[in-house]
Amino acid sequence: MTGLLGPAEIRELAARLGVNPTKKLGQNFVHDPNTVRRIVTTAGLTPDDVALEVGPGLGSLTLALLPVAAHVHAVEIDPVLAGALPQTAAGHAGPAAARLTVHRADALRITAAELADPPPTALVANLPYNVAVPVVLHLLAGLPTLRHGLVMVQKEVADRLVAGPGSKVYGIPSVKLAWYARSRAAGRVPPNVFWPVPNVDSGLVAFTRREPPRDDVPRKAVFAVVDAAFAQRRKTLRAALAGWAGGPDRAAAALTAAGVDPGARGESLTVEQFAAIAASAPTAAPVAQ
Repeated sequence: MTGLLGPAEIRELAARLGVNPTKKLGQNFVHDPNTVRRIVTTAGLTPDDVALEVGPGLGSLTLALLPVAAHVHAVEIDPVLAGALPQTAAGHAGPAAARLTVHRADALRITAAELADPPPTALVANLPYNVAVPVVLHLLAGLPTLRHGLVMVQKEVADRLVAGPGSKVYGIPSVKLAWYARSRAAGRVPPNVFWPVPNVDSGLVAFTRREPPRDDVPRKAVFAVVDAAFAQRRKTLRAALAGWAGGPDRAAAALTAAGVDPGARGESLTVEQFAAIAASAPTAAPVAQ
């Protein structure tokens, strides 16, 4: 990998574009070449992988992805940054710049049709802290071609995403990611590799898509149970799922039918158990649309 951006290049490029990183967009630009090399290596891309990058910013990670991926889709909501990225790639990536497609779009709204040429197979991104979890879940739901990925997020968020049942930080993000993929913690990233410097560490999360735990119950129905269980996580599932089921007795009946103790709490359940509860839903229970 050559032509990567260091601290001086990042600040010069930002000054030339009149870019001031904003908290609103969750912008913290990586300015350490070793960090982007590490991300790309850990992502385990193959020459036929089509990488999807969300929030490329000034292009640090983009330049590291271009030489190793068959194609790179970069989704950037900031019009100035989106407009400048092709020129940055042309100036630093040589012929590999032809593999880049920039989409000026909101990653929370982008669709498979917009990313169809060619369809992405790997998500590799330094995600804005404020939308990291919804972006990952939206892309896994909407892009069935995504096989694997590596994302950099706030360390606290990384811990939640990879947590297992029984962990204090196990919750909605943990269960919903587990519906789509197997995940693991892939390392810590210190604040000093970013500009501006955040006041927290970052963490890398690697994931590999898997088949859903069950094919006889819709994902939205399972997620409705998950949302209800963790909305009142200190309550037993019999109480927490009363609104979902139409009463505590109906909730207890559904839990028993699924082989789950009505006195258990959501933080102790696997995604497979949540799916079993959804499959045992009372016929009159409301299901999320």
